Amino acid sequence: MASVAVIGSGAWGTTLALLLADKGIDTVLWEHRPERAADMARLRENRLFLPGFRFPEHLGVTADLEKAVRHRDVIILVTPSQRMRENARQLAPYLERGAIVVSASKGIELSTLQRMSEVLAEELPEARARLAALSGPNLAREVAEGKPTAAVVAAQDGATAIYLRTLLSTARYRVYTTQDIIGIELGGALKNIIAIGAGINDGMGYGENARAAFITRGLAEITRLGTAAGAHPLTFAGLAGLGDLVATCSSPLSRNHQLGRRLAAGEKLDDILASMHSVAEGVYTTRAALQLAQRYGVEMPITQQLALVLFEGYDPYKAVLELMMRDPKGEMEGLIEGSIYVS
Repeated sequence: MASVAVIGSGAWGTTLALLLADKGIDTVLWEHRPERAADMARLRENRLFLPGFRFPEHLGVTADLEKAVRHRDVIILVTPSQRMRENARQLAPYLERGAIVVSASKGIELSTLQRMSEVLAEELPEARARLAALSGPNLAREVAEGKPTAAVVAAQDGATAIYLRTLLSTARYRVYTTQDIIGIELGGALKNIIAIGAGINDGMGYGENARAAFITRGLAEITRLGTAAGAHPLTFAGLAGLGDLVATCSSPLSRNHQLGRRLAAGEKLDDILASMHSVAEGVYTTRAALQLAQRYGVEMPITQQLALVLFEGYDPYKAVLELMMRDPKGEMEGLIEGSIYVS
């Protein structure tokens, strides 16, 4: 039977570790702070990020990265995107030959504009052929509670994707496979931008129609950039695109959605971020997406307006008004040849 290391003990990393250990899979959860690792090992619970879920018998906790990674068949990294490279570099000496490496983080590295699998390919070249990405509408607490959902795992190597599908699937967590790593990762990262905007919409009381319209146009924006970067357009109609987008834009469990609500209430970004235990990836991704949009010559009006709100203190009410008052155009304008998607 496989053995797995989950690198990163936030809510989603802990949830994945619980899911695997509940299947009887030998799993270890790595937490970089020794005192927190010791507390979790003693209490058999992650009371900071995922309180109320007791660790099963097959789940261990350690702050020793070598102990976590050595002799493990699968390494799942669930760390903040801006720390992915550092963590990969640190674990590289302990990675077993033939181990599969999975990114379950949703972000873009600001300094390079690389997706997480690209970062891992640079830092873990021996694992390049066995890299994968996991994404989907996976709010951590709901998955931990055993509520049914689905996800998609992407890998260039089909056998790797199928292996991970079998490893991760349960009666309440259905996993699909694809080879479109670009689409899976960009869908998972870019939806966090739209979720902040949806939170602003909800915080201003604009209602269901406005949220639905915003999500739909957000999906068009994500698809436009994703396909320009080489993704398959239909990926954005799937679990890592539309599925993840709807969940993140609609749920109070979403950190990015909550951040948007608080911005609408007049709180300052720095104050919001200082009060959060976990990272709201959409803030970093907004900066990265604008740079990618410039690189590919893609229009991203929602992202542009959100950047003004986040980084220049622009009034969210004015940002929404300016989006609504943009020059009129046909919905099918900018149609991507061979797909159903529009600008």
